Amino acid sequence: MADNMANTTSGIGQPVSRIDGPLKVSGRAKYAAEYDAPDLLHAVVVNATITRGRIRSIDASAALALPGVIKVITHENRPHVALFCLSYLDTVAPPGRPFKPLYDAEILFDAQPIAVVLGETYEAARDGAALVTATYDVERHHTDLTSRLDKAYRPLIPRLGIPRPPKPRGDADAAFDAAPIKVEATFSHAKEHHNPMEMFATTAAWETDGSITVYDKTQGSQNVRLYLKNSLNLRMKHVRVVNAYVGGAFGSGLRPQHSVFLAVLAAKATKRSVRLMLTRAQMFGLAYRPDTIHSVSLACDADGSLQAVRHFATATTSRHENYQEVVVNWSGLLYACENVKTNHKLVKVDTVTPADMRAPGAAIGVFGLESAMDELAYAADLDPLALRLRNYIDYDQNTKLEITSKALKSCYSQGAERFGWSDRDPAPRSMREGHELVGWGIAGGVWAAEMAPLPARARATWRADGRLEITAAASDIGTGTYTILAQIAAEAFGIRVDDIEVRIGDSTLPFNPVEGGSWMAASTGAAVQKACEKLKTAIVKAARTLPGGDGLKGRDVIFADGAISLSALGKPVAITEVLRSAGHQELAAVGTNLPNLLGGRKHVGYAHSAVFAEVRVDETLGVLRVPRIVSAVGAGRILNPKTARSQIIGGVVMGIGQALHEEATTDHRLGRLMNRNFAEYHIPAHADIGQIDVIFVDEPDPLVSPLGVKGLGEIGIVGVAAAVANAVFHATGKRVRDLPITIDKIRT
Repeated sequence: MADNMANTTSGIGQPVSRIDGPLKVSGRAKYAAEYDAPDLLHAVVVNATITRGRIRSIDASAALALPGVIKVITHENRPHVALFCLSYLDTVAPPGRPFKPLYDAEILFDAQPIAVVLGETYEAARDGAALVTATYDVERHHTDLTSRLDKAYRPLIPRLGIPRPPKPRGDADAAFDAAPIKVEATFSHAKEHHNPMEMFATTAAWETDGSITVYDKTQGSQNVRLYLKNSLNLRMKHVRVVNAYVGGAFGSGLRPQHSVFLAVLAAKATKRSVRLMLTRAQMFGLAYRPDTIHSVSLACDADGSLQAVRHFATATTSRHENYQEVVVNWSGLLYACENVKTNHKLVKVDTVTPADMRAPGAAIGVFGLESAMDELAYAADLDPLALRLRNYIDYDQNTKLEITSKALKSCYSQGAERFGWSDRDPAPRSMREGHELVGWGIAGGVWAAEMAPLPARARATWRADGRLEITAAASDIGTGTYTILAQIAAEAFGIRVDDIEVRIGDSTLPFNPVEGGSWMAASTGAAVQKACEKLKTAIVKAARTLPGGDGLKGRDVIFADGAISLSALGKPVAITEVLRSAGHQELAAVGTNLPNLLGGRKHVGYAHSAVFAEVRVDETLGVLRVPRIVSAVGAGRILNPKTARSQIIGGVVMGIGQALHEEATTDHRLGRLMNRNFAEYHIPAHADIGQIDVIFVDEPDPLVSPLGVKGLGEIGIVGVAAAVANAVFHATGKRVRDLPITIDKIRT
């Protein structure tokens, strides 16, 4: 079918501003806790004050005596819920026994919810929650990874979609021992907790017929819907989940959190609408990037060619689930080496189950690999960039598959030129400005470019008012999904984004998997493209009813400006006129994008990056700042340069947080987190962020996905922490292998 892009179109590749932006900045975009609901109760969660044990008793009498408090729900008086663990599984759950909120008296982790207080006002519920007391039978807990390394194990059942470390190739131990140049180092990483702008909240609107509309902060409305149906014994047709706007998530919303379960449980118990919003302190009891200890050993010959790579990692998981990430696999594929040995193990601790957090596994694993590569470059007396280029590889050695495209060399060259890498004096402590030591560091980045493992669907509807509507149960966590879906449709029909209405974030819309893994643009975007092509075919069919339209074929039609140009008729005809002529109020078509299982056997896709960082360190005080970072990214086709740049900037900021700020501190004597607030859990503020320069290298890739896109949600953070750490060494001569890099670690 022929297409002709109109001059007024704002299709793929254009820097279109977010179509949801005006709603958000004006406060008209509603988030989970902002929806009105009839007969609304307010709910506040009461948390356990021990780490492991059993509840002996709960006293809610003082809370119930408070004016405005309606009910206190505990494991002793809750409504009926599902019995078996299988009913609490969600579509992205790791192997094990999922947590069942308020199911029984057992306490599995610090700040576990033990009660929900319902009040006519939020203040009544909040004050009532403060009056609920509990007594416990305390059991011995373990929360320290370092003290339990001897308990590390390799889980029998892998997490779905998470490849195990590849089998060893060659003889890494012998090659390492024989190599003339080698480095061995141990790296560690503190827990990082999700702290999105929008806190987890649910408004459960109860209807008189027993149906319920659940407004929830989630990355997958249909995942939450299935979870609620199974765990609370609800009928699927009676449950609708809406997440039209999500104020950040990046993994914390992949799984249904206990906040949505408790809100709907309370609505079921009272037959009234309920709103529940967690406090910022309670957010620290939900999910975290697991603390990890990993050792990396690299060896090379005299010219810098890698002879051996060994990478072994141990991370925490909860006692009840085997949470797994891809941590060490990157070390087997990023550089050419015939002798590689990797392993990844878990240690069970008494915490909530860890969760995916932007570039799960890669943000940790690549930090170790790229820091060790920097150490090896100094040991071999090579420029760190030259060492990486010397060991460049253009296929995946782990799977022995061709890579659809790899523009990492272009990332290196363009990033180095923009940064001014050639002006670097390689000696540590050799560059300074005034009282500050100046350091420059580099790191590479990689992330799997995949499509969703399940089908993604979208519907395109041309309405009688002349507007095109795109619908899908996709999620937008701030990544720009609304906008890019509109751009894909705009290009298909040669119209403006302003003429398109996008509706997403609703479980009643065409099926979409959870938003994660950087696959949303590739998967849902392809479904939109297919839906538009099918709709164009339907419109051409309808146009055959026009005078002179007999025998009209698809190749005779050009779509532009809301009209079709028919060579048989010799003039453009508005699509709405075509619909009216054919007796249609509207025309719709559904497109489905399926996982490329066949292609996955022939080739594999990755996004790549090269990160260049400059740090300044006060020589006397040890105060560290990052005035500039250049991130050069190869991610296939860029759908929207403006929103894409924002994605990389956001990833870089999170990478700076990982490198310098974020650290959850646990008192292991109590097994409790000590810094559940923004006063003591540090994240980057405006003053911490300098200039971030983003480069998108040209990387055509027709194999990686139907649209040629690779996704940008994750790649922006990968390599940032290593680049900063490497720059710190260059500035100070001090190698810090334990994140975050704080003043005390620089000065000791």
